[in-house]
Amino acid sequence: MSIDGADEAGWDLDPQDESEAVVETIGHQLRVWREDAGLRPAEFAKAMGYTGDLIYKIERGARIPRPEYLDKADEVLGADGKIAAMKLDVARARYPKKVRDLTRWEAEAVEVGAYGSHNLHGLLQTEEYARALFEMRRPAYSQDEVERLVAARMDRRSIFDRTPAPALMFVQEEVTLRRPIGGTMVLRRQLEHLLAMGQMRNVEIQVMPTDREDHAGMGGRIQLLKFGDGSVVGHSQGQFGSRAISHPKEIRILELRYGIIRAQALTPRESLAFIEKLRGET
Repeated sequence: MSIDGADEAGWDLDPQDESEAVVETIGHQLRVWREDAGLRPAEFAKAMGYTGDLIYKIERGARIPRPEYLDKADEVLGADGKIAAMKLDVARARYPKKVRDLTRWEAEAVEVGAYGSHNLHGLLQTEEYARALFEMRRPAYSQDEVERLVAARMDRRSIFDRTPAPALMFVQEEVTLRRPIGGTMVLRRQLEHLLAMGQMRNVEIQVMPTDREDHAGMGGRIQLLKFGDGSVVGHSQGQFGSRAISHPKEIRILELRYGIIRAQALTPRESLAFIEKLRGET
């Protein structure tokens, strides 16, 4: 990356974010490596191809270094892979806290149940669909924020590779399958992705038709995550606001509502046939 685009070598850090300590530690380690190599900040910046200001911000923990920055620093300082290995430590520090929490819960859950009324669930989105979704946000995200959010969303898809595989159940409103987010071809590829996901033995995708007269999900989206110890964390866009809930009484309400939603939607088999029909029309 040239000096002209130097700021792209790091992500801004939210000063209220608890990951600040991790980023500060990494910055300190980078400074120690640079000083041990006998390089002044200006000399290191020149060798790296970045501005001295960016070097300073990263070393004091004000910016999160991108993977390519760490790779280059490893090469310049002759760290033999030790600096490059820090990429594992910063991989999630760049994501917003609420995304890190959700990723952690999904990584531990043995069962995930979700109902989406406005757009496709994040775990089901293709990268181009997710990017289009974030780019149309108003007020607009910066390009840096878009990249961070897309990377975080794609990172969550590792749940599909887990062993043993968790049970993943999704109910999507028909409109979320018809709205051409990103354009017709993006939608078509998204529908193809859903068909592939629906073939996985641990994944069930259901469609809630728009013409349903009875609908228990009018309060908005729902997500339930169940863990191996029997505990449950839930989230509902409507009744419980945006906070995560775990109180048994509130969880029972969400479980009841979600169960009714699933019963009112098309079956998984009917839903895949419906998605296949939409793909043919797109």
